[in-house]
Amino acid sequence: MVSVRANLIPSPPIYNSKYDYVNWETYSNNTYYMRILPPVPVDCPTPLGTKGKMQLPDPKLVVEKFLLRRSFRPDPQGTNLMFAFFAQHFTHQFFKTHNRVGLGFTKALNHGVDAGHIYGDNLERQLMLRLHTDGKLKYQMINGEMYPPTVAQSKANMSYPPSVPPDEQLAIGQEVFGLLPGLSMYATLWLREHNRICDILKREHPTWDDEQLFQTTRLIIIGETIRIVVEEYVQHLSAYRLKLKFDPSLLFRSQFQYQNRIAVEFNQLYHWHPLMPDSFFIDGAEIPYSQFIYNTSILMHYGIEKLVQAFSTQQAGQIGGGRNIPQVVSRVAEGVIKESRELRLQPFNEYRKRFNLKPYTSFFEFTGDEELARELEELYEDIDGMEFYPALLIEKTRPGAIFGESMVEMGSPFSLKGLFGNPLCSPEYWKPSTFGGNLPHIHYNLS
Repeated sequence: MVSVRANLIPSPPIYNSKYDYVNWETYSNNTYYMRILPPVPVDCPTPLGTKGKMQLPDPKLVVEKFLLRRSFRPDPQGTNLMFAFFAQHFTHQFFKTHNRVGLGFTKALNHGVDAGHIYGDNLERQLMLRLHTDGKLKYQMINGEMYPPTVAQSKANMSYPPSVPPDEQLAIGQEVFGLLPGLSMYATLWLREHNRICDILKREHPTWDDEQLFQTTRLIIIGETIRIVVEEYVQHLSAYRLKLKFDPSLLFRSQFQYQNRIAVEFNQLYHWHPLMPDSFFIDGAEIPYSQFIYNTSILMHYGIEKLVQAFSTQQAGQIGGGRNIPQVVSRVAEGVIKESRELRLQPFNEYRKRFNLKPYTSFFEFTGDEELARELEELYEDIDGMEFYPALLIEKTRPGAIFGESMVEMGSPFSLKGLFGNPLCSPEYWKPSTFGGNLPHIHYNLS
């Protein structure tokens, strides 16, 4: 299953946002996201090729009519906020769009699971976050518990507004993770796990220096991350009845390339803002977004255990089916639509065909709702002229599922290629010596 799905993703990459033909630059220049399909040619009669209206609807109108939440619709699969924050924390190690440079660029140059959201996406930032003793990361102790250091303690730059007090500006590998306490929570969990593993390796290998302890621990953290994503995260999203197991050795005798390039379509697809609730409930208190955003004091005030309890019991929203994005992120959704048009992404049905799915023949077949289908037809005219990102969120969901067919069938190949295409999963890396031996209490799961 892994190789069949992963092989839907071209490797090496063929297109990026500058080139719609095979060329060396697309392969060698990793500052670009790759593309699964080339851009719509600029000389086409309509923005999406040959179908649809001559002018696409206002992005704000699309969001308000089809994407914006009327009332919170919980995910019928039972997804909670721990999952929602994990998704955001995990994916922002490889989704780091760099539009200041130009269209279709990324700052995440390793294009995959590298734990850059924990250690920083460059060596200078990594060195600022490291303690340089026993392989550990810098930390501070508050009420007897370990938390990330402040910006002042680490010197690592973060994206905080001036209103955040210096002692609440936590320094994290990903510079935007001070935005939400759920992200700071996961940053704290991985900080503690990194330093815990360092202690284990130090006892097992007393002659190892700081560098070897750090580098080996990082590999273990990457392995743990991939295992969790395959066996828990992908398992939940896919709703497969068979139990997924992370075992890279299953591919060792197959033709498989241990490299990956993140696609701009994967980045567009992964804007899962419907997961977010209208407010947050922690230890009996309801916290609105105005008191939640950039408020790292929530992490220290309640502590990890209470946040985990709160986020584990609060339901996340259903991603598919349309009209479930909270108002607070409506501008983000508008921005995704604008970006997709600047990137000249091909129509939704073209991507369905690319992933071996039958293209929809009508808006009603696509939505299963007559009124919604009629409104979409008024704005887009032709189902073959439907935009990629809005379509993924509007598409009718599978019965009792978090999203529709397309999100699963397109997202799964990207995910599996990125996870199993990681160098750590190759025969050269996936062996006990890479991780300091088969040690107890370390969960990369080589067995």
